[in-house]
Amino acid sequence: MVMSTPLLILIAGPYRSGTGDDPAKLAANLRALEQAAWPIFRSGHLPMIGEWVALPVLRGAGGTGPADPLAEEIMYPTADRLLHHCDAVLRLPGESKGADQDVAIAQQRGLPIYRRIEDIPGYRATG
Repeated sequence: MVMSTPLLILIAGPYRSGTGDDPAKLAANLRALEQAAWPIFRSGHLPMIGEWVALPVLRGAGGTGPADPLAEEIMYPTADRLLHHCDAVLRLPGESKGADQDVAIAQQRGLPIYRRIEDIPGYRATG
């Protein structure tokens, strides 16, 4: 069943945590976040990942990556601003200060927090 009104769902999970800022590990974490995007979309919603917005903004501001001191002014504030527009959060497993912060903000704003893709409204299994 596809929802008649799509939800904008922020996918929150580890990005920088445990990577030591290694570009290959950061890329792997982003790919892991992106794996949730298709099931959300297939279920009638619009997936969003904060890094999809924050990283281009950081580059535009002259930042070199998430370890750049400028990132502190952009990465978490981007998620906070996005959460003003999101309808829900999907919290993926794994230790992440940023994802925990996203969940706390979403809870303060009364947004639903899903811990499994299968729990989002209208979930459609593959096949």
